[in-house]
Amino acid sequence: MDHHTLGYWLWFLLIGGVIGWIAGLITRGRGFGILGDIAIGIIGAVFGGWIAQVMGLAITSSLGMFLMAIFGAVLLVALTRLVVREV
Repeated sequence: MDHHTLGYWLWFLLIGGVIGWIAGLITRGRGFGILGDIAIGIIGAVFGGWIAQVMGLAITSSLGMFLMAIFGAVLLVALTRLVVREV
């Protein structure tokens, strides 16, 4: 998909929201609101990708990327809780 299309960015935000929502369910039992879910999902996906790269993991499947994004988002929430008591 071309990165400059509206469809690409809508899909990007939708997947970010889903990842953030799942991370919220795993860590809190509920989401963070639509904007919070999107932010956590996108930042967590980048964080998860960075962790995979540092560990030398080559993730090539969509499922693997999705799971690493969820892992990154959950880890992001956990790290945030270490700094801020109530997120």
